[in-house]
Amino acid sequence: MPFGEQPAYLRVASDLRKKIVDGALPPRTRLPSQARIRQEYGVSDTVALEARKVLMAEGLVEGRSGSGTYVRERPVPRRIARSGYRPESGTDPFRQEQTAQGVRGTWESRSEQEEAGPETAERLGVEPGERVMRTRYVFREAGEPMMLSTSWEPLAVTGRTPVMLPEEGPLGGCGVVERMAAIDIVVDNVAEEVGARPGLADELMALGGVPGHVVMVIRRTYYASGRAVETADVVVPADRYRIAYHLPVR
Repeated sequence: MPFGEQPAYLRVASDLRKKIVDGALPPRTRLPSQARIRQEYGVSDTVALEARKVLMAEGLVEGRSGSGTYVRERPVPRRIARSGYRPESGTDPFRQEQTAQGVRGTWESRSEQEEAGPETAERLGVEPGERVMRTRYVFREAGEPMMLSTSWEPLAVTGRTPVMLPEEGPLGGCGVVERMAAIDIVVDNVAEEVGARPGLADELMALGGVPGHVVMVIRRTYYASGRAVETADVVVPADRYRIAYHLPVR
């Protein structure tokens, strides 16, 4: 069967991938050895090794020290529900990121002041170098890390107010909308953009992913009368979750 102009290692990887997806090589099955791949496909050791590297980079197989390479369990993707802007009282950061009813989770966070870099400054509509509060979150569902979030708020808005630290003070642990309302700022719009990229090493370590795995990134910004009051990057492992939007019809 002709494989077109594909390099040999991609041809081999494609055939092995098909066997994994079709179930001919089920989860926890040992991948054919390098010698067997070489013999079965009539390729060199280098080609066999590169084909295995492709499957590892795609997260389809994993190496076990002293044992070989095995087909990984394929998780059944779960949904992360998103919705349009809803000014709900008492919304916590977990519900802010996962709006499905009945979903419960926990989070850890850490806030630090820093100078806004060029990209953050552009998103917030401030000058580069202005002070912002950066907060990093790890969200868990049933103890499993499911998403990360890094948010930035301009201290020109929240500085020297009771809500300067998102997770401390009288409204610590509440969502952006309620916190801003406490300082007489009415959030009236939220914009989100979704993209995908390879996960960074520290992201995949925190999420329990495999090097080379793809993550989805939700770039979200809250606005009050056209002024950005918070912007965030929400990172979700693409192999375990799907992002579902529920938007109201006006």
